[in-house]
Amino acid sequence: MSRLTEAGSAERFAPLLLALALTLLCGLPLAALLSHGVDGVIAAMGETRVLRALRHSLSSAAISAVLATLLGTAIALTLRLASLRWRGLLVFLLLLPMMIPPHVTAIAWTQALGPSSSVLSWVGLAPAAGSHNPVHTVGGLITLLALQHFPLVVIIVQSSLRSLPADLLEAARVSGASRSLTVRRIVLPLLAPSMIGAATLSFIAALGNFGINALIGVPARYTTLPVLIWQKLASFGPDVLDEVAAIATILALLALLLVLVSWWWLARARRTVPGVGATIDQLNTSHQGWPTLAECLLWCFVALTLAFPLLSLLSSALVPTYGVALSLDTLTFSHFVAVVGEQAVTLRAFANSTLVASIAALCIALIAIPLAFTLTRPSGWQRRVATASAVQADLAYSVPGIVMSVAFILTFLRPLPLLNVSLYNTLTLIGLAYVAVFLAVGLKPVVSASSQLDDALDDAARVCGASYLRRLTRIQAPLLAAPAVSGAILVFLTAYNEITVSALLWSSGNETIGTVIFNYEDGGYTTLAAAMSVTVIIATIVMMSLLRLFARRLPAGVVPWA
Repeated sequence: MSRLTEAGSAERFAPLLLALALTLLCGLPLAALLSHGVDGVIAAMGETRVLRALRHSLSSAAISAVLATLLGTAIALTLRLASLRWRGLLVFLLLLPMMIPPHVTAIAWTQALGPSSSVLSWVGLAPAAGSHNPVHTVGGLITLLALQHFPLVVIIVQSSLRSLPADLLEAARVSGASRSLTVRRIVLPLLAPSMIGAATLSFIAALGNFGINALIGVPARYTTLPVLIWQKLASFGPDVLDEVAAIATILALLALLLVLVSWWWLARARRTVPGVGATIDQLNTSHQGWPTLAECLLWCFVALTLAFPLLSLLSSALVPTYGVALSLDTLTFSHFVAVVGEQAVTLRAFANSTLVASIAALCIALIAIPLAFTLTRPSGWQRRVATASAVQADLAYSVPGIVMSVAFILTFLRPLPLLNVSLYNTLTLIGLAYVAVFLAVGLKPVVSASSQLDDALDDAARVCGASYLRRLTRIQAPLLAAPAVSGAILVFLTAYNEITVSALLWSSGNETIGTVIFNYEDGGYTTLAAAMSVTVIIATIVMMSLLRLFARRLPAGVVPWA
């Protein structure tokens, strides 16, 4: 009886302890932000500079979201409709921009289209020396935001295309409908909710994007809210926290409002159509030249939007000084040697990012398994508590990363009560922020896999007298280990390169890869920024490739580029 009582106590208190921890990590910083910022929102909205930044944020995010949705939907339909060779490689390359840090994207395109572009110089198309860089414009900023976020749309639309009802498509084919008519009358209407959701996600991502908005927007004199927050806090220090909190609150409320509107719209627009998911053959029709044309267009798009800027970035890293043409005489690897073996700040940044990203990924994997176990159980108060925890994680992920940075500063600026330990300006604070912001990323694949497990497994173990911890470690953990590892790798990839969260939390000695690259570029050390960016991209591609190999053991759709 005592053993059953102990097991029941563990099962009752585990969800409560987990909910308390996530409330302190996710809910408390957001509450601190609102408590500091709500009162100043009206005053902040009366500032001309804030209103201008708000207009810039809304317009750039909206236009880029529309462009990303149109581009991503077209690519997803092409990938699904056309009989493509090397489809897996194409998907991998098309989704790669999503994992390249936005500040690296901004640096690559700045060097690709500027007057000192080595690649354009090779073909005689480089702009005249001293001319304005075409990337440093409002149009350039919006275009880069769209290119950064269209892979989100591809993932969402691809997922919806897999569930299209085969009966409707087969009926359209038998009725003699052409492929274009089938897409217009059947496919696109069924995809409309997913496209709305994808556009909303792209809008929110663009709204909180810091790297592109800072490196492109500042030279273009087009300040957005994330950049304004960074400028105020970096220039004036903690004394302006209340004003910064008010601006961050505006950004947070705007993002949360969009999430709620998206949920409401999707709930109303959701269509449940019976039938088995369609296959590629059912979507295809014999159309001479279509696969060849589709392949050419997709490979040209990859070459233009991925290979061209990355080649420019590599060429900048291989010359002694930015602006020198790349040739056998000017070729040098000194910048790579410097960033991986000589520069103390870069070595420290690689070590710091690897450490905090690894610990955050491990913590999220350990949290995700018991949380997913409770979330997918039959209804009860434990599930309601777990749902509240997951909602807090979703909210922390939904608001822009720079907003969560301000929230963590407000929460942990003073020493912790009772312990009298300060976390401000430490790697620990960055790691905790990573766990809070990226928990939703690691949780999704584990919840998806847990929902597919048969409840009879847990019921049988319970009947045999297995305790909660024993069932969790012997049954749930082994079965959920693969998706937990997958989610952890996704978290590591995201946190390893990010700058939005750490832009306001780093300090001397606690630099991250993203902040060092940004500071190099911002300070004029272009070749070092290029060398470090290329190193990071190579590491990202290697890790994505390893995860793609690992995807064979995971449920379908867990790894987006598999």
